[in-house]
Amino acid sequence: MSVRLYVGNLPKEEVDRQDLQAVFAEAGDSVTTKVIKDRKTGKCRGFGFVTVNDDEQADQIIEKFNGYMFKDIPLKIEKALPRSKGQEEEEQSSPTANAGGNAGGSNAEKGGNKRGGGNKKPRRNTNSGTSNTGESDAIRPDPRWASELEKLKQMLAAQTTNG
Repeated sequence: MSVRLYVGNLPKEEVDRQDLQAVFAEAGDSVTTKVIKDRKTGKCRGFGFVTVNDDEQADQIIEKFNGYMFKDIPLKIEKALPRSKGQEEEEQSSPTANAGGNAGGSNAEKGGNKRGGGNKKPRRNTNSGTSNTGESDAIRPDPRWASELEKLKQMLAAQTTNG
């Protein structure tokens, strides 16, 4: 059974499938890649997918290539969420490694506007063990990126105080 891996943090410049395929070439010929591109501009949307033969090969690729420097940017590689019927690949941008419960991310994080969805209201994730304060409606950062977000906030604060 084949396994799909999410490859995130791709540069949003010209990235082709062949570029990504060259990175994973040493993993074998059975590895296939796909770069998700914007339909209007044709530029990379910052993520793609790698398909491998089995879980063992997927684990080896994650271990070997997670953090791999590709065009001066470290790649983020995780097992991808399984596709649900009728869902487009562009909406598969959030990986399954989130053990905190909200594995699919919020509707706002995915763009919120699904084609053919009609006028449906976005779902809210309700956790029974949390208190309902005014902050529960706020978008919370993904815990996997919290440290990078904190660094960016500090850099921004330093820029505003210096300039």
